[in-house]
Amino acid sequence: MRDTIASLRLRAALLLLESSAVQAGHAMACAFGSSAEFEAALIRRNLEAGAYGPKRRRRRVLLGAAIAAPLLAAVLWVIL
Repeated sequence: MRDTIASLRLRAALLLLESSAVQAGHAMACAFGSSAEFEAALIRRNLEAGAYGPKRRRRRVLLGAAIAAPLLAAVLWVIL
């Protein structure tokens, strides 16, 4: 009788250990196939969150137009 109870406890402990190992394996699973995929997702998320700041291309174009327009007007004034 004592051996039966001990074997049942041992079997229960082994089943608990096995289920814990399976759950731990699932918890450690990664959604990304490689580090490159992880880095791409991280950069994409940071871009969407605005971590890298606004794009300043539009400002540069407007600044260039603001500088070029008076120069062009001055050149045309002198020529005409």
